[in-house]
Amino acid sequence: MKRTSIELSFAAALFAVTSLAAVAEDRPIGTVTISYSDLSGIGAEEGVMRRDPSDIVKVDGIYYVWYSKGKISPGYDATIWCATSSDGHKWTEKGMALAKGEAGTWEGASVFTPNILVAEDRYWLFYTGTSRTFGKGFNPDSKIGIAVSDSPDGPWERLATNPALRNSDNADDFDSHLIDDACLLVRDGRYWFYYKGRQLGKSPAQTQMGVAIADKPEGPYVKYENNPVIPGNHEVMVWPQDSGVAAMIGTTGPKPITRSILYSDDGFHFSKTHNIIAVPTAAGAYRPEAFTQSGKGKHIEWGVHIGKQKGFLPFVERFDVKVEESLSDSPDR
Repeated sequence: MKRTSIELSFAAALFAVTSLAAVAEDRPIGTVTISYSDLSGIGAEEGVMRRDPSDIVKVDGIYYVWYSKGKISPGYDATIWCATSSDGHKWTEKGMALAKGEAGTWEGASVFTPNILVAEDRYWLFYTGTSRTFGKGFNPDSKIGIAVSDSPDGPWERLATNPALRNSDNADDFDSHLIDDACLLVRDGRYWFYYKGRQLGKSPAQTQMGVAIADKPEGPYVKYENNPVIPGNHEVMVWPQDSGVAAMIGTTGPKPITRSILYSDDGFHFSKTHNIIAVPTAAGAYRPEAFTQSGKGKHIEWGVHIGKQKGFLPFVERFDVKVEESLSDSPDR
């Protein structure tokens, strides 16, 4: 088989899982316990879907979050909305931030799964778009675009260079079917764009996680040649921790890494540090050091995720984090 520049063979993925398992066996693993609470303003509402919340930023004492809003559970009819809060519990929905693109374009059917980058005194809203209308036999064809504003309140202008990241043309690559779910960090003066991808012919349960890097917030973003960096995970949430990067892994992926937190010194090679009790779904977190390059990032303390309740479409729910370390509070010691 022809090797690709990304080299994502099954053997490579198996090696990564084996390495993670071996590290986990050698190192005492801490525990993260998650508790959940209702939010006002963007919580459960009859006939309304809110899901896939972004990470949270704080501007002039006010928290901002963006999310998908529509009328069907999967989110493939959505537009992107924004809400604000002074305390992280009571939220006020401010309105639509980004509408669907023009009919027939790569983002004409839905825009959803937003996330935010703050850089160069501007706000960069990363979002997923699809061109296909949801229905029987639906198969998503998602790509990721960027809109920019001078204010977190908008208005937002789509970049003419969109999509900023698209699925690979090489069928052997881990992201040859689709890409989705941006999560941004600033490291070493560059912009790190973590995302999930799925290979042609693979199921959602075989989604993996990659990274692309740019010198400017608008890109161009260049995919890491040894993607995927994590051989699983349907949701993408990363944050700066000490001098490295931590990642929360949900329920999708190889068993050695599901429901866990992984850590990497270099942002590419991850190993397990914590198990998670009651892991959140498609979470976004308050990450105050995400764009500062301070080297002072810590475990996340709270965030929002997709809440579920019988009789309601998905909604946004708060989670809080309690971390119990093993023998050391340093993730790689």
